Amino acid sequence: MAKYLLLKHYRGAPAAVNDVPMDQWTPDEVSAHVQYMQDFAARLEDTGEFVDGQALSPEGTFVRYDGEGRPPVTDGPFAETKDLIAGWMVIDVETYDRALELAGELSAAPGAGGKPIHEWLEVRPFLGAPPTITE
Repeated sequence: MAKYLLLKHYRGAPAAVNDVPMDQWTPDEVSAHVQYMQDFAARLEDTGEFVDGQALSPEGTFVRYDGEGRPPVTDGPFAETKDLIAGWMVIDVETYDRALELAGELSAAPGAGGKPIHEWLEVRPFLGAPPTITE
């Protein structure tokens, strides 16, 4: 089994087919979207393929070390993750093709008007451990 990160983006990915921003959805549309995500995760829990998933708040801060005795540096002149990543899901599946299949299905979560978003999701494999060498 291999773990994959499915990233949902606010922006930075190609435009979705149903490209109405979530802050313009009705409360019922948001509820339907969240329910779809919960049902999807529950189904993957049943198959043992779900690891974790979260929606992210738009608030956040970049922080980096700036040297001994100096306060950390926050934010900066670059695109911020809080502006880009809306949420994520970690799955543990047998094959890359299965990861793509699930990402495609997740892409169909409903959005404005109850229609599938058909959003682009980023599929990223976890960096694997080197193979064990036995002699």
